Amino acid sequence: MMHVPDTLDLASTIAELRAARTAWRHDADGRHTVARFPSRDAVSAAMDDLVAALFPGRLGAFAGPADLEDAFVEARLRAALAEFRRQIEREFGYWQEEAVLAFDASQAAMIVDLFAAELGPIRELVDDDVRAAFLGDPAARSADEILVCYPGITAILYHRIAHALYGLGAPIVARIVSELANGRTGIDIHPGATIGRRFFIDHGTGVVIGETAIIGDRVQLYQHVTLGARSPLGVTDVSPRERLARHPIVEDDVVIYAGATILGRVTIGQGATIGGNVWLLEDVPAGSVVAQPTAVILAGEAADHLHETLRGRAA
Repeated sequence: MMHVPDTLDLASTIAELRAARTAWRHDADGRHTVARFPSRDAVSAAMDDLVAALFPGRLGAFAGPADLEDAFVEARLRAALAEFRRQIEREFGYWQEEAVLAFDASQAAMIVDLFAAELGPIRELVDDDVRAAFLGDPAARSADEILVCYPGITAILYHRIAHALYGLGAPIVARIVSELANGRTGIDIHPGATIGRRFFIDHGTGVVIGETAIIGDRVQLYQHVTLGARSPLGVTDVSPRERLARHPIVEDDVVIYAGATILGRVTIGQGATIGGNVWLLEDVPAGSVVAQPTAVILAGEAADHLHETLRGRAA
């Protein structure tokens, strides 16, 4: 850290910063006690322990004999879950200032217990995602390479953890987990998004998946794909459905190429292919191909032919 000379006069700057903090904390929409907010650094440390417990050999640096692996996993898992409990307790303390009724003191522990029960299925889901990446990318030399090196796998691993926490009632801690992934990979997946099995993001940088997006099984995305909402809330009048279902539905076996932007509660039908840089605001029938430059929706034999051409080139 750069040393600031003692002779520098900071009194006016410190006073201005204090005034800004005071104004922020007394703003009309209400601010909470800073000390009660979950810590990004603590959640990051918990994630390091949790990832090590899920993948002790490749991501946890475990190199001991096989009969000691379970002990390693237990130690890292206990450390992770204890920290998650502390951070969820802080989240509840934060929300308590707006709650009518007091939070049950045991709720954080209950969430952590339920979360622990989901870790086995999460590991199985991520294993399937790694298999999908190996099948989808001919440049991959091994599943281990994918797990260790591919940003798309890091992003989906963090998302599956964040999604479980989000569903159990810890949205701030879940959002911190998703933002840790975003910072490390450039892939922004809201923890509320629902994503099926064998999901593969190839390259990945710039991918954005919104809160209410629903993605089926065996879906493949390329870099800079956006599954977003049509307009910011507050800018236009929206119905309850548009508020709670703002993002696309992508059905099974869809491929979406680089730079495509799909906005609103549209449905991309099963087996469709969305070409690069396409801008979509409407439903796409199953089995169709949507391609530039005119973004014409093709079906039938024309769609089959373009499917084969695009997927052949991807290989």
